[in-house]
Amino acid sequence: MKVLIIKTSSLGDVIHALPVVDYLQQVSAGIEIDWVVEEAFLPILEHNPHLAQIHIVRTKKWRKAPFSVTTRNDLKALYSALRARSYDMVFDIQGNLKSGLIAWLSGTEKRIGFSRDVLQEKVNSFFTNRKIPFRAIDKNVTDRYLRVVSVLFGRDYREMELIGSIESSPEDEAAADKFMASLPDGLVFVFQVGTTWDTKLWYPEGWSRLAGRIVARYPGSTILINWGNPDEKALAEQIAGEVGDSVRLLPWLRIKELIPILRRVDLVIGGDTGPVYLAAAVGTPTVSYYRATSAATYAPSGDRHRSVQARMECTACGLTSCDRDATCRASITVDDLFNAVTSLAI
Repeated sequence: MKVLIIKTSSLGDVIHALPVVDYLQQVSAGIEIDWVVEEAFLPILEHNPHLAQIHIVRTKKWRKAPFSVTTRNDLKALYSALRARSYDMVFDIQGNLKSGLIAWLSGTEKRIGFSRDVLQEKVNSFFTNRKIPFRAIDKNVTDRYLRVVSVLFGRDYREMELIGSIESSPEDEAAADKFMASLPDGLVFVFQVGTTWDTKLWYPEGWSRLAGRIVARYPGSTILINWGNPDEKALAEQIAGEVGDSVRLLPWLRIKELIPILRRVDLVIGGDTGPVYLAAAVGTPTVSYYRATSAATYAPSGDRHRSVQARMECTACGLTSCDRDATCRASITVDDLFNAVTSLAI
C-alpha cells in the first residue's frame, strides 16, 4: 500500500503531524509513506527512515511568479512525481486550498481530509471525498491529525504508543557536539524568546528575571537564547546584558542545525512556536506558555513537559493583535514559569 500525507506547513504543525507516520507503520505492514512539505521545513523529514519519498513544494515562490518558466516546470515535475506513485490513499491534514489542489493533482481516488465545519478554507472540501469529523476527545492537534488518518484503518490511536522522531545528518550531529563542548559544565537551557505573533510573545523583563532565577537556582548553568530576526537578537542581547555571562546568544541557525543542538540541551522554554515542538520531538523537556492559543491543543504532553496558560477570561482567543496585549503577557508570571522549570527536577 502507498499513501501520501499532505502537511506542508508550518514548522510546528509539521512536527505535530509526525506521529501519523508511526501510526501508519504500526497498523499496516510494508506500507510506503510519502509526504508533501514546503521546502523550508524539509529538515524535519529528510532523514526519516520511514518515509519513502518527500515531495517539496515552494508555494510562496510560485505565488510571486505564477506564470514563470520555473513555476511551470516545478508544477509539472510535482504532477508527474505524484502521478507516478499511484497512491492508494491521500491524507490531506493541511486543509487549505493549496493542499486540496495537491491532493487533486495526485489523481488518487481516495482523498481523505477534515470535515467542512473545521476548515478555515472551506474550498478545501471540494478536493476531498472522505471527510472525517473530530470527536470531543480529540483536543490536541496531533490527536486531530491521527483521527483523520486512523478512521480508515479501524484502530484507535489512543490505544497506541506513538512517537514523532526527527533525525539529523552525521555532519550536523558532529557540529552540535563541537558546539556543546565549548560550553561550561553544568545544565544548559534554551530560551526561545521569539515567535510569529505578538500575541504569543512574553514580556522582556520577564525573560531577564526568569534567567536570573534559573542561574541562581542552578549554579554553573548556561542559558542559550535562540533568535531569528533583529528584534529577537536585540532582546537576547538585552537579557544577556542584564543577567551576565551565564546567558549567551546562539549563532543564527538553520532548522537542520538547530535540531541536534536542541537534542543535547537539558530544557527548552518558550511559547507556542516551532523550536519548542522541535525540542519535544527530539526528547528534550520543555516548559511552554500559551496566550492567544491553547495549551490543551498545542502543548507537548507527558511528564517531561509543563505548560502555562494565560490567566485571562479571553485566553486562547486566536487573535494576532489585541489592545489588552500587555495585560495578557503579564498574566503569565515569572513564578509560573520558574515553578514549572523546577518541577521537572532536571
